[in-house]
Amino acid sequence: MIIVPLAEAKNNLSKLVDDAAAGQIITIAKHGRPLARLVPVERPRGQRIGAMKGKLVLSDDFDTALPDDLLEAFEGQQP
Repeated sequence: MIIVPLAEAKNNLSKLVDDAAAGQIITIAKHGRPLARLVPVERPRGQRIGAMKGKLVLSDDFDTALPDDLLEAFEGQQP
């Protein structure tokens, strides 16, 4: 962990951000007291978009119109 005075952090923010992105944890202090931490952003660990490609199947009539009575029920037109 790196401790940096606030004034130095202001002058070297770009470098400190690069250091944090590389995995360093930087503590910013004022008058010797820690105020804030600059930490790396965690990378997403979940599955990526498209991970289910080829695993989902839609029927050929997926987008056909609903029967009138069912459509009316969805639209709130039935008692």
